[in-house]
Amino acid sequence: MNYIRHLNAVFQLFSKDSRLNPSHISLYMALFQYWNLNRFPESFLVDREETMSLSKIGSKSTYHRCLSNLNDWKYIAYQPSYNRFKGSRIMMPIFGTSPGQVVDKHETGPRLALVSYINNNKHNKTENKHLGKGRPKTIDEVMEFFKKNSWPVNEADKFFNHYQGIGWKVGGKSTIVDWKATAQSWMIRAKDMKEEKAMASRSHNRATEDYLDTSIQKDYGEPL
Repeated sequence: MNYIRHLNAVFQLFSKDSRLNPSHISLYMALFQYWNLNRFPESFLVDREETMSLSKIGSKSTYHRCLSNLNDWKYIAYQPSYNRFKGSRIMMPIFGTSPGQVVDKHETGPRLALVSYINNNKHNKTENKHLGKGRPKTIDEVMEFFKKNSWPVNEADKFFNHYQGIGWKVGGKSTIVDWKATAQSWMIRAKDMKEEKAMASRSHNRATEDYLDTSIQKDYGEPL
């Protein structure tokens, strides 16, 4: 897998494809980054919120539309999970892998080309270069980040222990690119869960109050 040839071929396709907008290209590059960090596997899992953060897409509808477009136009193969706790699976067709390949033609076979790793040491150096951003050095760094965002220390502890236990990966497979972006997504999910719990509690309390309401005057002498 020659990623320079691949990117050159992809950008040639991008320049000729009038259907694409900056969000499509930004999303593709975010997916390519995940693919690169995972050593170009045949397929990999992605987390929606982390991918939106990496691609700088702020709208869920825009994210899903661009993902579907890239799939329909054969830039990627996308298998949605329909499960908020499990990432969607992405497969990346390989472009520009041989001198005689026509870059306007997508590889659409049932299986994607397998990747041969010629220089694993070089890749490991690149992976280590991103290690500082991909995961925190210590739990103190996480606690400091949560404090700056006005979140309690125990929530920082939960976050660190959770991702430390699964090797700082999303879905157990995709390496985290930016742990701070992942932490912010954690805070958003925790806030949403807290609000949902509060709303459920208020609804329960209102139902209980209505049931116990004794303000209605009833004539107990009236026959049933």
